[in-house]
Amino acid sequence: MTAPAVSAVVPTHNRPDMMRRAVQSILDQGYQGHVEVIVVFDACEPVLPDVVVPRNRELKALVNDRSRGLAGGRNTGILAAEHDYVAFLDDDDYWMPHKLERQMAKFLEHPDSLLVGTAMIVDDGERTHERLVPSESISHREFLHDRLAGLHSSSFVFRRAALLGPIGLIDEELPRSYGEDYDILLRTSAITDVVVVNEALVSVTWQGQSYFFGQWAAYAEALQYLLEKHPDFASSGPAIGRIESQIAFALAASGQRSEGARWARRAIAHSGRQTKAYLALAIAMRLTTANAVARTAARFGKGI
Repeated sequence: MTAPAVSAVVPTHNRPDMMRRAVQSILDQGYQGHVEVIVVFDACEPVLPDVVVPRNRELKALVNDRSRGLAGGRNTGILAAEHDYVAFLDDDDYWMPHKLERQMAKFLEHPDSLLVGTAMIVDDGERTHERLVPSESISHREFLHDRLAGLHSSSFVFRRAALLGPIGLIDEELPRSYGEDYDILLRTSAITDVVVVNEALVSVTWQGQSYFFGQWAAYAEALQYLLEKHPDFASSGPAIGRIESQIAFALAASGQRSEGARWARRAIAHSGRQTKAYLALAIAMRLTTANAVARTAARFGKGI
């Protein structure tokens, strides 16, 4: 069978060296199908990297003409894509050479699937950590209980028709686009299970360079938005308690200690096993700091 063509969307903002590495990793894919690389420049000059574009590959530049940020940039690329499959890659991450090949094979194995992701490697600048996913088919209930951080948006490949139809585009109303990846996973899994190639086929850079790093108040605002948008969280104490504990931590970390403590108590009432709720209480009581917790988590290849 002919390998389906894929459009890869790379939103970028003033990181030319990293963006070049991301683009090169797409151009170097061993996948035999045609790949269109769409670099979406967000509030910066649209200058493509000086790279050799091999046969069966195409490189394009677009300017984000929607809301500023990751969500608007991705949507600009999705709407301009010419092919039936759309892949995401952040400009500071890169793919392993056989990523697309493995994922497109999964689409053939699972013809009803709308999204195929992969596991990942976390690179913190000093060490790397491989993060796998618990299974190769993830249900909506599982995502309500766990974001499954090993499934990063830089690994996602969607059927474009689903993004233009039943799933919908990336939510541009999310504060600072934070949590847009989790939101799209929840919306997709509400329709059908998310399929995973459980191999670490994308390298994700976690070195504090993210535009979201440390924006605790924005985290809290976005998480409250997600909690309101997805009422299914309330179907399970552990599910809603987990989100509430994250809100509690972000609020306490942003300096809103009394409000963080209130959300922490709420989370513990729903589920007493929420570690972040207890950490939020510790931050609220000035027993530790959010940065100290984040540094400890990063040593194990985890985020907050």
